[in-house]
Amino acid sequence: MEEKSLDVLTPGPDEPAIGLRKYSGPETGTEKDLAEVLADVMDVERVPIDSHFFDDLGANSLVMAHFCARVRKRADLPSASMKDIYRHPTIRSLATGLANAAPTPLGPSVPAPAEVVTPIGTVRYVLCGTLQFLIFLGYSFLAGLVADRGYAWVSASSGVVDIYLRSFVFGGVGFVGLCTFPIAAKWLLIGRWKSREFPVWGLTYLRFWTVKVLIHANPMVLFVGNPLYVLYLRALGARIGKGVTILSRNVPVCPDLLTVGAGTVIRKDSFFLCYRAHAGRIQTGRVTLGRDVFIGEKTVLDIDTTMGDGAQLGHTSTLYSGQAVPGGQRWHGSPAQLTQHDYLRIGPATCGTLRRAGFGLVTVLQLFFLYMPLAVGGVYMLVTLVPALNNRLSQGTVDLTSPALYIDALVLSLLLFFGLVVVGLAAMFAVPRLLNLVVKPDKVYPLYGFHYSAHRAIGRMTNIKFFTWLFGDSSYIVHYLRGVGYDLSQVEQTGSNFGTEVQHETPFMCSVGSGTMVADGLSIINADYSSTSFRVSRASIGAYNFLGNNIAYPSGARTGENCLLATKVMVPLEGEMREGVGLLGSPCFEIPRSVERDSRFDHLRTGDELRRSLAAKNRYNIRSMVFFLLVRWLHFFVLTMLGLANAQLYDSYGHVLIAVFLVLSLGFTAVYFVLVERGIAAFRTLRPQVCSIYDPYFWWHERLWKVPDTYLNVFNGTPFKNVIWRMLGVRIGSRVFDDGCYMTERTLTTVGNDCTLNAGSKIQCHSQEDGTFKSDRSTLEAGCTIGVGAHVHYGVTMGTGAVLAPDSFLMKGEEVPQHARWGGNPAAEMRDAPNQPEALTRKG
Repeated sequence: MEEKSLDVLTPGPDEPAIGLRKYSGPETGTEKDLAEVLADVMDVERVPIDSHFFDDLGANSLVMAHFCARVRKRADLPSASMKDIYRHPTIRSLATGLANAAPTPLGPSVPAPAEVVTPIGTVRYVLCGTLQFLIFLGYSFLAGLVADRGYAWVSASSGVVDIYLRSFVFGGVGFVGLCTFPIAAKWLLIGRWKSREFPVWGLTYLRFWTVKVLIHANPMVLFVGNPLYVLYLRALGARIGKGVTILSRNVPVCPDLLTVGAGTVIRKDSFFLCYRAHAGRIQTGRVTLGRDVFIGEKTVLDIDTTMGDGAQLGHTSTLYSGQAVPGGQRWHGSPAQLTQHDYLRIGPATCGTLRRAGFGLVTVLQLFFLYMPLAVGGVYMLVTLVPALNNRLSQGTVDLTSPALYIDALVLSLLLFFGLVVVGLAAMFAVPRLLNLVVKPDKVYPLYGFHYSAHRAIGRMTNIKFFTWLFGDSSYIVHYLRGVGYDLSQVEQTGSNFGTEVQHETPFMCSVGSGTMVADGLSIINADYSSTSFRVSRASIGAYNFLGNNIAYPSGARTGENCLLATKVMVPLEGEMREGVGLLGSPCFEIPRSVERDSRFDHLRTGDELRRSLAAKNRYNIRSMVFFLLVRWLHFFVLTMLGLANAQLYDSYGHVLIAVFLVLSLGFTAVYFVLVERGIAAFRTLRPQVCSIYDPYFWWHERLWKVPDTYLNVFNGTPFKNVIWRMLGVRIGSRVFDDGCYMTERTLTTVGNDCTLNAGSKIQCHSQEDGTFKSDRSTLEAGCTIGVGAHVHYGVTMGTGAVLAPDSFLMKGEEVPQHARWGGNPAAEMRDAPNQPEALTRKG
């Protein structure tokens, strides 16, 4: 018997009795077959063919996803997707729509040609991991050696001026070394990248991984949005014209394959990596952008993609491998398609080469004459003035049984950790408000000037993730966001108004209406950029909206009150104002705002029941916030204690101890937070759930989301990532290649042998829809590939060797057949022949 989702089988208190409705019998064979399949899925005797799936039958998207999967398994029925369900929401209209799309019945779905994953031997896999660890150890040793020599030289100074001068020299030389070392390593290890293909876990991959890690660790990444960053990419081999503005921190790993014409703008959170992982192999390929191109936020440019002069790609959009946008055209969607909307909504300003050069020069002068001396000299002064550090540096032995070691670590960690929290919060509430006085809304300013610096500083200071992590998923995130500048004057507390991941260009141009709830991953786009200018403008989210995960919400959005914005939806910027509807997909289309099955807990969201539940949730959230502050502090305390213990032995072992400290800190961090997460779950696995957000289970589940896990990124592309996933409870097979995937519910996720998970992908085994929380298992069978930026929802099964294209959204409950190729937002089977990238002609 087929196992059904918990949500399919759980009736709501007011769920309609289908059998009592007026029955309309089928008139054609297709209608009869479709009605029988749906009746079986919904576990009822029969289904009227003119009844609306959602409004009359009370089905939801998960139920209909199971229906589509059943239909696709029938050789005598045309294939149906979720988009077909929303366009044709009755059996009669669906049968007609599918018949018009395919006049003759289709045979069984023929799997698209898919490259079979060739399993890599375990010895090769382990050897690659060992060499990666040795490379990390060697880099740590080198860093320790440089830090040791530098500290010894600075500590020999006499007087404040001498400390400043020595800090200036050492800091400047060290920074230049950190910046140039990855560039030199890239040219020595790789030379010039070409379109090619090679297997993971081999020697070629090891060189690729080494260069990728060094490029990502380069401090030049901090200069994204600065002309200096463009110079850095050029030094790596990228062909970039004049006047290019790049705001995305996703660094192209194969920059020789990147060509960007003059005057192009690339917005933040865009992927243009010039490589991808597919079926256990790395494929590199070109990304070519002409002059004056515009790339929107949260976009993905796959390998072998081209955009002509003056072309545009809108927000939340994707170019698949082989797609080319002709010059002057505007495209959007996933995969991208032609549109008439102009995404470049701001005029030019005077911003020539001299202004860019001057801005870069001022940045360098500030860095070398201010920030570096303060950082290096500050560390030296801290060591000198703090007795706990100075006394231990003068000792030559360490006594781990000495109470003084633990007392010093306790006092120092308490002062530093909680002092930084308090001072950081106060500075965040005060400094951006002063800077905001000089940036006027709806006024066009030139890039790379005082106003631009103030605007970027506001964004950096108010997007610190620590505080959204601390206050998110609770009522207190509302007070925090209001404190940094959000307009939440009419907000209605729900206890889950915002998740832990909220970002913006400027908080002072964000408005959110009463009763609106936002899941994780919201990015409010309230600044427009051209290659020479920028402008901030208000972005307003209407009242009683619900926003799903990973949404880019721009100013000027055509959504009003009472809208459901589904996960990864492209928020519309044209057409009529949408109200009282749901929006799904990229480009978006309308779906029901809600269904009866999803309103089963609405009685908990009003009146006395809400007040009691909200008060209880607030008390629980306070305990969670205190608990996780202590968890973070305890982690900091142990690292402080290790640092003090190392300081006692510094004179004897010097740079070796610094390297050991770096390695031990990383290992301890991983094990510590794994134990915290598993301890919260009492070392048990999660079970599928359907409950209210005011159910204590949901509050407990929220705690799991708060366990810090950014350390996982350090292990991307290594076998150690799979070890950590197993420790966290993921049922993960052998030799899985994880280049940066994120899994929210680890113990509900199953990943088979030899799967390939690309950068920016996500497997999310839950959904929050208004006041209802749902979770279920998701399974990737052996040899699956998840593309860059793709999103897999809960209740999903991907068959052996299946492929999900970049930036796709695989909706809840979908079943992907083995060796099938799916893509799009929402994802559906891709029947056209896949593009053969240039990399396949050059294998290495």
